[in-house]
Amino acid sequence: MGTASSMLTQYDLEEVQLHCHNLFSQQEIVSLYQRFCQLDRNAKGFISADEFLSVPEFAMNPLSQRLLKMVDGLNFKDFVAFLSAFSAKANMEQKIALIFKVYDSDGNGKISFNDILEVLQDLSGVFMSNEQREKVLIQVLKEAGYTRESYLMLDDFIKSRRE
Repeated sequence: MGTASSMLTQYDLEEVQLHCHNLFSQQEIVSLYQRFCQLDRNAKGFISADEFLSVPEFAMNPLSQRLLKMVDGLNFKDFVAFLSAFSAKANMEQKIALIFKVYDSDGNGKISFNDILEVLQDLSGVFMSNEQREKVLIQVLKEAGYTRESYLMLDDFIKSRRE
């Protein structure tokens, strides 16, 4: 895949479309490729964390550091797959899986008390003390039937959506 939208072949378009579970049309993929090429300033074929931070909406997001771990070094196909969770056509389970990955910063497939606490810290900043965050989180987990020692799995996230 080249450095301009005209470099995408029909095969490339179909391959990317399959990779993102047909959540984007071919025209949307062409538009995403143009944006990818703009972000990939050095035409390396992937986007670095610094290049992602050049997008103001991304840089201003309180979870940007967590998201950077997920997007740093993405090639075009993986860039589109990452963005597919934000598509209006994505189902709820695909969206929940992305949120799960944001919380699961070490990628071990489970979310600990400390993982959630770190996200709360990112979101609340100086507006809450660590003690306040811990008390709130302990109470929320207790009400949901979990303890400080519990781990949340992707199925727990999906199950909570259904209840």
